[in-house]
Amino acid sequence: MAARDSNLALKWPVDEGDAQAQPTNPFVSISDVNLTYGGPGGVLAVEKLTMTVREGEFAAVVGPSGCGKSTLMKLTTGLVIPQVGQIAVKDKPVTGPLNIVGMAFQNPSLLPWRTTLDNVMLPLEIVSPHRERLKKNRDEYRAKAEAMLELVGLKGFGQKFPWQLSGGMQQRANLCRALIHEPGLLMLDEPFGALDAFTREELWGVIRDLHQAKRFTVILVTHDLREAVYLADRVFVMSARPGRVLLEREVGFPRPRPIEVTYSSEFNDVVHELREKIAEARADTPQIGAKN
Repeated sequence: MAARDSNLALKWPVDEGDAQAQPTNPFVSISDVNLTYGGPGGVLAVEKLTMTVREGEFAAVVGPSGCGKSTLMKLTTGLVIPQVGQIAVKDKPVTGPLNIVGMAFQNPSLLPWRTTLDNVMLPLEIVSPHRERLKKNRDEYRAKAEAMLELVGLKGFGQKFPWQLSGGMQQRANLCRALIHEPGLLMLDEPFGALDAFTREELWGVIRDLHQAKRFTVILVTHDLREAVYLADRVFVMSARPGRVLLEREVGFPRPRPIEVTYSSEFNDVVHELREKIAEARADTPQIGAKN
């Protein structure tokens, strides 16, 4: 596994001088946000949710099931608007869906009738200003998409259909699709959860090096605490519903991080710290059928 991880790293040149630089400017600001689904008397998903993600930062969000992690994704991207509180991205209030966001989910959702290359290029047909430019510069954009596929190890697979790719290969293509329009913010919702352990760690290396090279802002929602600690600059632990931030944990391991760091005692100490906080949050969750 270490050998595969090292080979991936060679594909993404990283400025060692910048590798340890910590971003400082806020990119995503969520302030005292409440969101209820179903109107008055509905389900209060998040309450007084407050967090800030710095520009260029890799942030991870963890917590017990039902804590509002997916709601956080929808709020940040403008797919839902809170009843209380404010959300800003790049110092602008979020009032609707954002076009500067790339998203990748656990299910790659590649369109089966389109080739891998055409799936990767799909956002260019939708997102302005690429949509207007694509008609005149299709060959240039195709070359860009093919170059991105090559960088994630999919050279020569652009004309294959999704059903001809393994799960790990589909997820690599999914990451390319999320990044092809050069978004300022990448939202990842359990993108590696359905993969086997070795493929998952391999793709950790891919997204690690993508982020190191491109310096976009990332919010990763995951149940995998090892994944969160390995990839993130900072981990946010959310409470049981209604969700709010219980803990912000800086992750100080030097970058770029080799996969071997995940087997160190220091790394496991951070994982256990997060697990204990989530266990506390789960203990506060009302149990179905429990008597008052």
